[in-house]
Amino acid sequence: MPKRSIYDFSAVSIAGQRADFAARRGQVFLIVNTASACGFTPQFKGLEQLWEDYAERGLVVVGFPSNQFGAQDPGSNDEIASFCEMNYGVSFPMMAKVDVNGASAEPLWQWLKGAAPGLLGSEAVKWNFTKFLVGRDGQVIKRYAPNDEPLSLRRDIEAALAGKTP
Repeated sequence: MPKRSIYDFSAVSIAGQRADFAARRGQVFLIVNTASACGFTPQFKGLEQLWEDYAERGLVVVGFPSNQFGAQDPGSNDEIASFCEMNYGVSFPMMAKVDVNGASAEPLWQWLKGAAPGLLGSEAVKWNFTKFLVGRDGQVIKRYAPNDEPLSLRRDIEAALAGKTP
């Protein structure tokens, strides 16, 4: 069986449209599980800054709301979209709310977790704002903890954009 890549997956946007990752082949992705009522929610500002700074060079920031951690994103997709835009000016792609852990985890998230396990080899996402950097080749480069501030990822993002492994 051939090795999977991000280009083998699609998701549903927060507005309800199909989002096919293969349509962005050759770009670098920063995939993040988000929440609207979490202590890390202010990271939306840093994620938006990365999107603004690097989109023209090929970075795509993609947010996946999830209500699996402390029920910190209970709203509808429309409510989440409004919150993110109104409070943090989010303009990067946001997907529909998903599960990132468990039997009903979104297939993309199952692949991300398997490709870049966390501390001590654990695959489960531990909390909101876990981040995955995916290179231009569609393979996961690195997993980042929820407390890793988005702007602290600049060096790794710039290396990925240049086609290097950070």
